[in-house]
Amino acid sequence: MNRLTRETIVSAARGWVGTPYRHQASLNAIGCDCLGLVRGVWRDVIGPEPESVPAYSPDWAEACGEDRLMAAALRWFSPLDNEDFSAGDILLYRWREGLPAKHVGIATSATTMIHAHDGACVCEVTISLSWRRRLVRAFAFPGL
Repeated sequence: MNRLTRETIVSAARGWVGTPYRHQASLNAIGCDCLGLVRGVWRDVIGPEPESVPAYSPDWAEACGEDRLMAAALRWFSPLDNEDFSAGDILLYRWREGLPAKHVGIATSATTMIHAHDGACVCEVTISLSWRRRLVRAFAFPGL
């Protein structure tokens, strides 16, 4: 496999744009949720996923009360300062203060990201002030 670069990550993520939202799915052009997008890009640029993901309900974060997405990100990605992310980095979001992180996207620049959101297809959007306020942590793919 070729050396991992930010450009290969962004290119892989852009290859998922238009994929319909499907809870728990991770298949390009078929369906994915936000975690499925990151899992699929991992497979595209690194190879097999490092761990299996158990089934989860749409309200998994509220139901379990544990910050499982953050814990998994800390296991497999390198933490960054939230102001220092760039293209190819993982962005982890919390919908409300005090709740576990529940959404993830892939930065395509310092001001844009690709993500999958319920009710929409995978898309590239501006990281607005609203998104920045919800950003909990940024991470780099291993090997960057």
